Amino acid sequence: MSPDRKIRVGVLFGGRSAEHEVSLQSAKNIIEALDRDRYEVVLIGIDRRGTWQLSSSSHFLLYENDPAQIELSAGGQRVALLPGEQDRRLVDLTSRRELGTIDVVFPVLHGPYGEDGTVQGLLKLADIPFVGAGVTGSAVGMDKDVMKRLLREAGVPTARFLLGRGGAAASPGFAEATEALGLPLFVKPANLGSSVGITKVHDAGEFDEAIRTAFQYDTKILLEEAIEGMEIECSVLGNDSPVASLPGRVIPRGAEFYSYEAKYIDDSGADLEIPADLDPQTVERIQRRAVEAFQVLCCEGMARVDFFLRSSDGEILVNEINTIPGFTKISMYPKLWEVSGLSYPRLLDRLIELAFERFERDRGLKTNVELTKTVNESREKSREKG
Repeated sequence: MSPDRKIRVGVLFGGRSAEHEVSLQSAKNIIEALDRDRYEVVLIGIDRRGTWQLSSSSHFLLYENDPAQIELSAGGQRVALLPGEQDRRLVDLTSRRELGTIDVVFPVLHGPYGEDGTVQGLLKLADIPFVGAGVTGSAVGMDKDVMKRLLREAGVPTARFLLGRGGAAASPGFAEATEALGLPLFVKPANLGSSVGITKVHDAGEFDEAIRTAFQYDTKILLEEAIEGMEIECSVLGNDSPVASLPGRVIPRGAEFYSYEAKYIDDSGADLEIPADLDPQTVERIQRRAVEAFQVLCCEGMARVDFFLRSSDGEILVNEINTIPGFTKISMYPKLWEVSGLSYPRLLDRLIELAFERFERDRGLKTNVELTKTVNESREKSREKG
């Protein structure tokens, strides 16, 4: 790539998950913040059916200032990516016309079909650098059951939980759940974010409906103890040597937990204490734990780690990790880096730099082609000696 030309960044947004609207909000902010002196931005929107389309930078969203109604504009060119180091080209599927090379992809896809390793696997096969976690980190971060078991194996404290699968009839009942977890408790889909499908259960009357709601979004659900204490979030940035931001605190207003509406629709749904009013020792403990969780879960590039700081004993428990955190105007990930000294545009620069760094690092690994060549050369030498 010539140092004189702009880096062509494909911003991939929308998607098939229940977090489609959150992705649109995040993409809008990222697209506006990318430095046009350094980048040529290519907008690739994915509609709810999974169709990829080339979107116009001037009119790619409807109701863009209303989080409750925001929508991807229809009618863009249907496109696909051509894989391979010499390609990485976008192609118009109707005319078969080539639309230029993509240097790096910035996935802004929240939830299944985007944050779970599916798109990351596609981009890796296509030999295109991309921002954020790879296949393993993305898949592990999305599945809260697997995530919690890996953290537990590594000695990282998390809330107690039970697993439900196979539908409501096969899941733990109210008596079993309350004996193991107490009340109140949370019921949530295992593979979703942004608080979609989550219910806080206080009694038997709410339990069955909470189970049914969670199973609307996933085939696997978690029943989890409620932790009394502060909700803390910490941003992590890096590949092999990640660093953590100052932590922030979420204080839900008028709700029992940090709901979807409080996160993305209602600006007054929660108070964000940025940075959190914590003593230096606690800040350092949270930062260390954030980096530890990031590494245990095989993450790269970026992630936001969410914690509970328990009131009774000050224990820090990891709630979950988000490998493609929100980038909306009220999202914690960029806000925490801003208060830690890294501006929004510079954060985006660094994320793209990390994508290229990992790509170049991985190119140094032996591939099947190189291994086959080595084996063939070894066989040839053996024949010559024989």
